[in-house]
Amino acid sequence: MRVTMLDGGAFTSAAGLWRRGDDMERKVRFPIPAYLVEVGDERILVDTGLHPDAAADAARHYEGAESIGLFKLEQERAVADQVDLGSLTRVVMTHLHFDHAGGLALLPPGLPVFIQRREWEAGQDPDAVARNFFLSQDYEGLADQVVLVDGDHDLLGDGSVELLSTPGHTPGHQSVRVGESLIIGGDVTHFAAGLDDGRLPIFGDDLDVQLASGERLRALRDAGADVRPGHDPDVLEPGPVLS
Repeated sequence: MRVTMLDGGAFTSAAGLWRRGDDMERKVRFPIPAYLVEVGDERILVDTGLHPDAAADAARHYEGAESIGLFKLEQERAVADQVDLGSLTRVVMTHLHFDHAGGLALLPPGLPVFIQRREWEAGQDPDAVARNFFLSQDYEGLADQVVLVDGDHDLLGDGSVELLSTPGHTPGHQSVRVGESLIIGGDVTHFAAGLDDGRLPIFGDDLDVQLASGERLRALRDAGADVRPGHDPDVLEPGPVLS
């Protein structure tokens, strides 16, 4: 079993967007992780990072999306340049925000993409799309590849990789447990400290539900798991995570 963090790019934006009480005038560069999980013959990509065209010209790639103006995007190498996408057996999406779902368009046709049903349905509903700042061009045309999941799900049927329902940040956000010791938390908390201080971003689908998901991950951490935060610049570095 091996897990490697890939470099999905980075975004720079106001610190106060991502942690209540932080300075809205201070800009912070946040890493965007994606993960390659290798278990036996399985090669599983968790999230896809930015689309390279978005990193090159976000306003053009996401034409008409006003929210993208809050971010400065950058990417040295697309996820597709760090892993052979043709060798993948499955993809897991923690959620549909552009920094996680942008690279979906690069995937080979027919590659199954596992996502919570509530997340996928929210991505088709105009009100939920607007409330959650989804950018539908990231996932349009993907329907034939999507495998819908309801709640916690044993991905491989042997307990080695489990999808954990952790909603709140978005309607169907999920985290990924690999083995007994690693949790890819996604954006339940952007910062590792968020599991303890509860300082969430100033936006979210349901912040109370997100806090409850944070409590779930904190309990797993306190029981000995390594819980990876969503975008903590002091924690996240590309390279081996579990080997």
